[in-house]
Amino acid sequence: MAPPAVVLTGRGRRRRCGRRQHRTTVWTLSTCGAGSRRPTSGGALERATYHHGDLRNALVAAASTAVRAAGPTGLSVREVAREVGVSPNAAYRHFAGKAELLATVAEHARGAMGVAMAERLAAVPASGDAVALARARLVAVGRGYVEYAVAEPGLFHVVFNGPPTTGGPPGCVGGPDPWSMLQDRLDELDAAGGLGVRGRAGADLAAWAAVHGLAELLVGVLAGLDPDEREQALVRTLATVGAGLAG
Repeated sequence: MAPPAVVLTGRGRRRRCGRRQHRTTVWTLSTCGAGSRRPTSGGALERATYHHGDLRNALVAAASTAVRAAGPTGLSVREVAREVGVSPNAAYRHFAGKAELLATVAEHARGAMGVAMAERLAAVPASGDAVALARARLVAVGRGYVEYAVAEPGLFHVVFNGPPTTGGPPGCVGGPDPWSMLQDRLDELDAAGGLGVRGRAGADLAAWAAVHGLAELLVGVLAGLDPDEREQALVRTLATVGAGLAG
């Protein structure tokens, strides 16, 4: 009987020997052939093909964790793949590159922000005054927006920092869209007669600019404020927005 063939295999390559096919991740010396068996020790150490039930979502979750810890600059497709336990090629079958993976992380972060805003909105008590209720509900979504930014600064940096979009707001996964929530609250305030002489036009961008600007400051140059100072800044900003819309 002929001795088994000796095959030198390299990182990430498949080499066929006889009827068997081997995937290796390090340079190994292995044998295969008629009657040969895969060694369990002292021979080739071969990594088994990784099977994941939901690899795409696992990659997104690992990428979100990386962005949460170090911001968008800390994201690497190779590192995410290593964290999940698959090869980079497996990750690239789901995402063309870092930009696409980061855009998907941003979609999920927008959904999480929407959930935070919705929780604040649900906590607003009912009121018989339609204008007062609409204003309180507008303040609630603004507060939820800023609180999410402070709690998740790494993810907040990717929420609205993607490429410009046309034809509507960017995608959102796992929760209500923050931009749509602002539109709904302003529509409610307008219907109740709570907007001033300037009316509805441009109110969304003005309100968003003020609240988003505060959020950027609180996770940036003003990140060192103590909780009381941060709360005072938030209350004052939201009151200023309300007064401007009513004027």
